[in-house]
Amino acid sequence: MKFSKKQTGFIAGIFFAAGLISGCGDGGGSGVAYMNFNDNDAFGGLIKDSFTKGAQSKGLNVTFYDAKGDVNTQIDQMKEAMANGVQSVVLVAADGELIVPVVEQANEAGITIITVNRDIKGGERIEVLSDDYEAGKLQADYMVKNLPQGAQIVYLEGTATQSSAQNRWEGFKKECLDKRADIKLLDMQDGDYSKSEGMKIMSLWLSLFPKIDAVICGNDQMALGAVEALKASGRLQGCLVSGVDAVDDALKAIKAGEMVQTIKQDAVKQGEGAADIAAQVAGGAKPGNLNVPFTSITKENIAQFAK
Repeated sequence: MKFSKKQTGFIAGIFFAAGLISGCGDGGGSGVAYMNFNDNDAFGGLIKDSFTKGAQSKGLNVTFYDAKGDVNTQIDQMKEAMANGVQSVVLVAADGELIVPVVEQANEAGITIITVNRDIKGGERIEVLSDDYEAGKLQADYMVKNLPQGAQIVYLEGTATQSSAQNRWEGFKKECLDKRADIKLLDMQDGDYSKSEGMKIMSLWLSLFPKIDAVICGNDQMALGAVEALKASGRLQGCLVSGVDAVDDALKAIKAGEMVQTIKQDAVKQGEGAADIAAQVAGGAKPGNLNVPFTSITKENIAQFAK
């Protein structure tokens, strides 16, 4: 069967796009592997979408992997990518510690590791991150200013093995609890960055503590889960709920008065930054780290961010 030039170009475009996005890595030290910790995570999805657009615009050949929240799956996927001879790996780590040995193996193989959003505990890598201590500090600044004397609060930490969770907590602790001794931390639990876990833990706290003035959360999903539990118990009024990420549902919650704050972590700039660095690596450059700043969003400035 013969095709016109127009038809041939259209078909070639289809195959080029398929190779670009589904990513049949061509081996030989070329191509990029994008390792996402979980495609079902809302914020992770924003980063991936932004990276995908950037990769398309730069003509990168990308293979996408989804670990579905399991670090062992991600380790196996990393090994597969290494065996396929990729030039670089864009890594949104499922675990910041257990992933390190396979990252070190990639280093030895000359594969460039680009960590995005979540840092890891070892290995050589180029970092596209936001300073998570800053996120905790911005939450602390708000609570120091707005909590009443003798306030009682709870803290929902993200996945405890992740540096993002650890550093956000450290920022909040040093900049709020260490500065205002009158604020009492009733409890702190690992909510695994999950809305369902946030709701479950918050429901338990509501049964244990008759007075909770604020819920500080390591991300918006946990904050939104906490809001649901507070609403169900009729105790949302007067309870200050703060999260991190500025996902659409959190922005809506601030507009509705259900959350008082979210810290915008710029998923678009992280994804674009990772694509740009991967393109530089593909061109033979050795780029440095990229820091993407946080922004505090409250009712005072929500109009600048909400759709």
